Amino acid sequence: MLNSVKAFLLKYLTYFSSTVVISVKRLTIFFTMICCLALLTSTVFAESAMTRIKDIAKIQGVRSNQLMGYGLVVGLPGTGDSDDTVQMIQSTVAMLKNFGITINADDLDTDNVAAVMVTATLPPFVREGDTIDVTISSMGDADSIQGGTLLQTPLRAADGEVYAVAQGPVSTGGFVAGNGGGNSRAQRNFPTVGTTPNGAIVERTVEDDLGKNGQLSLSLSNMDFTTATRVANSINAAYSQYGNIARAANPGRIDIRIPPGYRSNVVGFIASIESLPIRPDNVAKVVFSERTGTIVMGGDVSVDECAITQGGLSIKVQRDTQVNQPNPFSYGTTMVTRTEDTNVDEEMSSSVVIPATTSISDIVGALNAVGATPRDCISILQAMKAAGAIHAVLEII
Repeated sequence: MLNSVKAFLLKYLTYFSSTVVISVKRLTIFFTMICCLALLTSTVFAESAMTRIKDIAKIQGVRSNQLMGYGLVVGLPGTGDSDDTVQMIQSTVAMLKNFGITINADDLDTDNVAAVMVTATLPPFVREGDTIDVTISSMGDADSIQGGTLLQTPLRAADGEVYAVAQGPVSTGGFVAGNGGGNSRAQRNFPTVGTTPNGAIVERTVEDDLGKNGQLSLSLSNMDFTTATRVANSINAAYSQYGNIARAANPGRIDIRIPPGYRSNVVGFIASIESLPIRPDNVAKVVFSERTGTIVMGGDVSVDECAITQGGLSIKVQRDTQVNQPNPFSYGTTMVTRTEDTNVDEEMSSSVVIPATTSISDIVGALNAVGATPRDCISILQAMKAAGAIHAVLEII
């Protein structure tokens, strides 16, 4: 590693010593870069950090479920749906009919009612009687549902079964003031979308049978063959007395056989697996943002030897207005003339030779030393990728 750094610095010293004109500022930047490289060598070539299995994987089958329902929000101060909202009219008539009240839809004038869709997420392992949060969204032309009350609304999953029932006051965190549009109307946030914390009661539980048939499976957050193999090896090393209980089935899943002694304590077995240390492996990647000039790179990016030339041409046209006065006691007149001066400045191109042992951070540091901007660095990295000099995935965000 030290020999590689020495070779890298020697090439840059050769380049700078062969340059005819070197500014004091560039020399200062260059020698500062040498000091930083000497101090950060161990960081530049460091491997991925150790982490826990629970931070890169999860137990298969432990998941949430989405719920959805249709309901009515009442008690609005005239900000509900208009009479043109058919679904609200029909829903109000049907609701009143359930309570023994028969009314003609044409006779309704209920601008204090709004038709809404209610959504929620059913977490894993919740039991009957537990409460969950719900989100209420207007589906008509209501101006605001702030201050209203959601009537009892069944929440169904994709299988059509009711898993929770929602009801309660609606809080939007926004408001609408004034009438019409333009300066006579003020709106804060989104008053047609609100929430009801703990507004739904769980009526049915989704059973998650952990350790069914003595088997568990881990799902990796980022699929990778090397990481999957390391996770399996780490588990097998921790439970070597039971043989090889873990096997990487594919780059995203590790199958685990629960040891006989843990069949009655599956939760404790999962907790012990999640705390095992692991060093994940990732695809070499360079991520950069053209909007901000930010460059983030991984530690496994390799670079082939290449040469980079960075320079530019600057053309400046200056216009100047001059007043020409005649000589004293002459019959001349004052004249206004315009002159144009065109200057062409061609910056000296800066050539940099990158050795094959260099990392991306060395490249960016060297380009900054010769005056390249962050956007120049991004363009150069893209060109190096197109030339096949960078062995990594470039991702633009």
